[in-house]
Amino acid sequence: MQQIVNFLIRNKTFITFLLLFCISLLLTIKSHSYQQTKFLNSANWVSGGIYSTSNSISDYFHLKKYNKQLVDENLRLRKILMNREIEVSDSILELDSLAHYKLYGTSVIKNSYNKPRNYILINKGSNDSIKEDMGVITSKGIVGIVENTSSNYANVQSVLNSLSGINASIKNSNNFGSLKWDGKDFRTVQLMDILRAAPIKKGDTIITGGMSSIFPKGILIGTIEDFSLDISENYYLIDVKLFNDMTTLDHVYVIKNLNKEEILTLENGTNE
Repeated sequence: MQQIVNFLIRNKTFITFLLLFCISLLLTIKSHSYQQTKFLNSANWVSGGIYSTSNSISDYFHLKKYNKQLVDENLRLRKILMNREIEVSDSILELDSLAHYKLYGTSVIKNSYNKPRNYILINKGSNDSIKEDMGVITSKGIVGIVENTSSNYANVQSVLNSLSGINASIKNSNNFGSLKWDGKDFRTVQLMDILRAAPIKKGDTIITGGMSSIFPKGILIGTIEDFSLDISENYYLIDVKLFNDMTTLDHVYVIKNLNKEEILTLENGTNE
């Protein structure tokens, strides 16, 4: 104990400098968006390398499961090629919705699902054309939205995030709402703002509404598990059971809207 005290006394100047430097660095990152972005990207690079190595080892012991998933995915694609159309329960989205979108395959190397704000780390980043505000899905349905990237990794805001708000609709209906999460059950999210007049029932399929430049219309989300009226009794509060098992994500797709810049330019011009 005396040796520790002596060490601190001998190096008090350096320790004081180091402490003040860390405090000033923290204040700079918090108060400037540019530095904050750079810090997040650097953190993604460091943590991404660590989790990527760990995930490679884990993948080796799950090859049988991954092969089964690839076989199922190939079967769905063969059905599409043979029939040119397919029931929504067997497809990730309606075929026409893919016309102006490009998909990038990538892998999950870190995934949280038991916090109020959950994030997913994937092993592709800006070097692979991955950018902020791109949608992320699996063959079963929606996963989340890319929040920030580094050169080789990207951080995805999970659909299981209290800050998430994704446009969604009831299949075969023009009733749109906002998909949120109450932080309680990782298997269930909530659909808000559906008018009381909307015809709904348990088991109805919920899909993306296509009202944003992030997701095309028709990507699967889940099915209605339960519903009730809100306090005003004008809107439904709908519990949606996710098609995806958010606890076992491995291979995912990042969606790029090829017309996004054109859409945003037109919208900004209209707002002005």
